Amino acid sequence: MSSRRKFIRRSILSSFAVAVTGLKSCIGANSANTEETTKKISVKSVPVVISTWNNQKANEKAWSIIEKGGRAIDAVEEGVNLVEADPDDQSVGYGGRPDRDGNVTLDACIMDESGNAGSVCFLQKIKHPVSVARKVMEDTPHVILAGAGALKFALSVGFKEEDLLTPRSRKEWEEWKMKSDYKPLINIENHDTIGMLALDQAGNISGACTTSGLGYKMQGRVGDSPIIGAGLYIDNEIGGATATGMGEAVLKSVGSFLVVELMRQGKTPNDACKEAVMRIIRKQEYKDLQVGYLAINKAGETGSFSIHPGFVYAVNKQTKTQIEDASSYL
Repeated sequence: MSSRRKFIRRSILSSFAVAVTGLKSCIGANSANTEETTKKISVKSVPVVISTWNNQKANEKAWSIIEKGGRAIDAVEEGVNLVEADPDDQSVGYGGRPDRDGNVTLDACIMDESGNAGSVCFLQKIKHPVSVARKVMEDTPHVILAGAGALKFALSVGFKEEDLLTPRSRKEWEEWKMKSDYKPLINIENHDTIGMLALDQAGNISGACTTSGLGYKMQGRVGDSPIIGAGLYIDNEIGGATATGMGEAVLKSVGSFLVVELMRQGKTPNDACKEAVMRIIRKQEYKDLQVGYLAINKAGETGSFSIHPGFVYAVNKQTKTQIEDASSYL
């Protein structure tokens, strides 16, 4: 009996030793995994500002904030504000092309490094919708406000109503009504959005997207620009992406979120943008529509891709603003 008790005791002790060894191995493996994850996230960042189309002044404004050590969220807001206030840019804010009923309706969103987001859609009579979107993000428990509710909120926090339809845009709308021919091919000659991404000196990423949408659209139409994950998406561990072009195609593929997730899986910003475009091409008729994506990752690497040639973008990375041509499928 004594021998049996010794055998049992030795078996228990042996099992305990194996369990402890296994636990140490698991802890070691988990520690290694954590360290590896930390290595992937804690990369050395190179500050950068990038935006859709030939928006040199907007980039320079944003870059001036980044250079001084400012936050990426402030840089993207103030950068796109310049375009929203420009009456000569007929795709964003003041002077934007109206819907087919003659109303300038605006969509915008903004997203910071913590994943906070704000958005407005079908907003009228307010020159800076992206700033209203930031107020939604910071001052309300919501993400999206729309239409009359968005306008009411904007007025309550100090924004002023303005007539956004300039004589030039009104004249073009009246000429359009003669035939009412709706052909929304979006490219450099008729682009529809400014999307901007910034990586600041602290290594934080933010983004903004603002538009007056497709000219002569149906009243009430909302595109991808104010929709988090479609027109814009930021994940501060991985990177950010923004879209321009036919919003319906971007919405159906949740394009900007897709680009960021592809970067999470290890793709470069350029390859991620290309794959997001290819998803559209594989699923629908694409020859008469344009979509372009821009992306940055945590290291400050940038990428772009579009369906048609003609999509250009502005970039600042320790240099003066450069206007680059995106690669394209066609």
